Amino acid sequence: MVRDRKKPLYMISIVAEMLGVHPQTLRLYEREGLIRPKRQNNQRLYSEEDIERLHLILELTRGLGVNKAGVDIILRMRERMIALQQEVEKMLLLLEEDVRRDFERRIRRILSK
Repeated sequence: MVRDRKKPLYMISIVAEMLGVHPQTLRLYEREGLIRPKRQNNQRLYSEEDIERLHLILELTRGLGVNKAGVDIILRMRERMIALQQEVEKMLLLLEEDVRRDFERRIRRILSK
């Protein structure tokens, strides 16, 4: 069974404990637009994908000393790279389909002679 990594599961207190940060830090990251947890009954809920993003944010800020503006730029660039990679994969699949169809047409022509 494949788990939905986007499904909001964890409350702010749990995520703060998991990451070793104060809940206020998570609220600050949300205010800064670095993270967008879902809301349910006016309560923030974080998905596994959100937690992975927070790990990256913490690695950039704590581990590499990147400021919040730099983190924002890096995250936006990362999102664009992922979107571009997905587009390239789609294009390759279409190309493969075209090449496969062309090959099948050629085979049919050869067999029909």
